[in-house]
Amino acid sequence: MTNQLPPLQTLRAFEATGRRLSMTLAAEELHVTHGAVSRQIKALEEHLGVQLFRRMTRRIEFSAEGAAFFAVVTRLLSELSRETESIRRRNETARLVVSSGVSFASKWLTPRLHRLMDRYPTYDVQLEVTDVEIDFAKSQTDVAMRYGNGRYPNAESERIMNETVSPVCSPGYRERMGGLRTAKDIASARLIHENGMKADWHQWFGMMGIPTPAARGPGYSHGSMSIEAAIRGEGVALGRSVLVSEDIAAGRLVALFPEARLDVEHGYDLVYPMGQRDHPKVCAVRAWIKDEVEQFKIAVEA
Repeated sequence: MTNQLPPLQTLRAFEATGRRLSMTLAAEELHVTHGAVSRQIKALEEHLGVQLFRRMTRRIEFSAEGAAFFAVVTRLLSELSRETESIRRRNETARLVVSSGVSFASKWLTPRLHRLMDRYPTYDVQLEVTDVEIDFAKSQTDVAMRYGNGRYPNAESERIMNETVSPVCSPGYRERMGGLRTAKDIASARLIHENGMKADWHQWFGMMGIPTPAARGPGYSHGSMSIEAAIRGEGVALGRSVLVSEDIAAGRLVALFPEARLDVEHGYDLVYPMGQRDHPKVCAVRAWIKDEVEQFKIAVEA
């Protein structure tokens, strides 16, 4: 039966033309040419076998068949539009879009995300990974995880976890370098840098009371990349406590000076649109992430 129906584009052209009683105005509304609208109307008339409009010198008007068909098409397109919007809104209600920075997603969040899905099975959880500053007005993101100072434009935030940084390297690299038992030993090692990190080697060596070595090692744009470089044995990285904890626990990294931790202003924040603190999706992610953080702290301290 569907092959007897006229193409949808011909109905849209007919509806717009009938509503405006002008092919020119219909073309402007549909962002096509006058000729394109005229061809769609002609194709619809040929499909139906009737003339829908009477063409005058400077205007058009409905034929009797056209007026009757216009009433039906208008009603059906309106119902189709309403049902489409209803389905789209139901889908948006079920979808939970979580945004995360690259390093936090790869080293901490992704392995735990399945428990958010298990906890709230009615949500279609989607993870978007980006370091771009979150703009809720221009995205479909419901909740974001960001590494920052707690201040985000046109958004509210809650601190999830604070962070410290300290030197880490692979067990093999430490052995090759003779143990790296003192800060001066670390100064003689190859240093891995996370470009743009607020807490850097200069601050750490300053805290230890020794000059920062002049030699510069490799730099990486993301904390996760600098950690992977350290795991490969490329040198010593100034590891973020949250990102390196599981690699240390698994023996892929060793903490060289666990007692010499540099505090940083930046940490991990739960970020959401202004005025949405009590939104069900925000509440769901907040409850889940708080439990995850608590379990993480217990595991780290064990």
